[in-house]
Amino acid sequence: MTVPRVLSRLVLTAHIVTAVGWLGAVLAYLALDIVASVSEDIAAVRAAYFGMDLSIRYVIVPLAIASVLIGTANALTSSWGLFRHYWVVVKLLLTVFATVILLLEAQTIMYMAELASTGADPGNLPGSLLHSIGGLVVLITVAVLSVYKPKGLTRHGWRQQLRARE
Repeated sequence: MTVPRVLSRLVLTAHIVTAVGWLGAVLAYLALDIVASVSEDIAAVRAAYFGMDLSIRYVIVPLAIASVLIGTANALTSSWGLFRHYWVVVKLLLTVFATVILLLEAQTIMYMAELASTGADPGNLPGSLLHSIGGLVVLITVAVLSVYKPKGLTRHGWRQQLRARE
């Protein structure tokens, strides 16, 4: 799909902002998750769960969804295409996977924040540290794919390239 250069730059900028914002929000969330997992201070643990709940509801989930949607629009409007190159397909699959896991984990975090706010001992609540670290690794992998763009066309990409030569 061919779009005006101004529009493609706007979509690319929006994609970078949402993706980097998501990564930064996950780093901030990870700091809260570490406090919730290792702190002995009950007030700090309660506050960490409250902060995790707010950040996941109002920052991380919206940025993840926006990143998937805007990233898809970016691929469709760029020369890279959505299904031409393996790195784009892998990036899309990892991003969708991370978003689905995030949406599932968000329910757990909201529940744990509710329990922490009701007076239950937050020291007995399980943290989500494994999910936080895993999500961070996936997002860094996606960022690396975006920068290095490993070579390799999909079958669809090869067919398009052959059609262009004819």
